[in-house]
Amino acid sequence: IPYREGFVKNRYIARTFIMPGQVARKKTVRMKLNAIKSSLTYIYIYFSEFEGKVVLLVDDSIVRGTTGRQIVQIARESGAKAVYFASAAPCIRHPNVYGIDMPTREELIAHNRTEVQIAEELTADWVIFQDLNDLKASCNQENPTIAEWDASCFDGHYVTGDINEAYFKRLHDERNDARMELKNVGGTVPLYRTFSDPASDDVIDIHNNSQ
Repeated sequence: IPYREGFVKNRYIARTFIMPGQVARKKTVRMKLNAIKSSLTYIYIYFSEFEGKVVLLVDDSIVRGTTGRQIVQIARESGAKAVYFASAAPCIRHPNVYGIDMPTREELIAHNRTEVQIAEELTADWVIFQDLNDLKASCNQENPTIAEWDASCFDGHYVTGDINEAYFKRLHDERNDARMELKNVGGTVPLYRTFSDPASDDVIDIHNNSQ
């Protein structure tokens, strides 16, 4: 399969992963990535890298699917006959709670979805994910002494053993509260707060403070 650069990235646009809202992320993807057009200058013909081709797009991971969905659409608009999407990471079906600010489970495109359903959400013809066991095996080739893995965002197994539904509910509530506060500029939207199991409070604070 010929490997080509299909998009040029605007280096001055911030990462969409850390954008505060879904609308902002969608708009930013369009500003950040542009399909490349090749040229045959000796006959002055310009054509897209995607025009009339079956293409395989490769990204490091698929989290919300915001970027993936947009670049699949850009590829189709640029003339691709079919679009396949490959992720160098396994399916991210669960949030990481050990220091990385990730979306809640409900925001993850792979949560409670099959690969066929994920492809439909991305509007891709097919989606391919890294196999978790193969990923671990490749890491063990570099360091055979590794015996335990934190692959919680892939397999839902949290090594500390203290992550429960109450924890996830509080995480969900806190993110909703933050959104409500952003919307409450000028006092036009009422603030509210819901609480889950108080026992989960210590858990989330400990992990997020990396203690």
